[in-house]
Amino acid sequence: MNKTNFFDLVYQVVRLIPKGRVSTYGAIANYLGSKGSARMVGWAMNAAHQHKDIPAHRVVNRLGLLTGKSHFADKDQMQRLLEKEGVRVIKDQVQDFDILFWDPNQNLLL
Repeated sequence: MNKTNFFDLVYQVVRLIPKGRVSTYGAIANYLGSKGSARMVGWAMNAAHQHKDIPAHRVVNRLGLLTGKSHFADKDQMQRLLEKEGVRVIKDQVQDFDILFWDPNQNLLL
């Protein structure tokens, strides 16, 4: 699978994350059968900002931290977008992460 195809698959999954929920780079990679490719999912999210229909703000690290925030137009945009959807964020940490976590392996069928 080449990088472009992998990115497209990542984008398909990210588009399915419901408003008010978050997923992780690793969970998405695992769902796509590429468990060790969380970093590659991160690269896809960095490149996603050119696509208005990809909610990259809903993808956080495995601890619920907004590690991708530096790739948005400004450093607070990721948090603002999440908060607009009802997600509380304090000090770059998604609150109630265990409740808001959306696992594609549990919520999607391959």
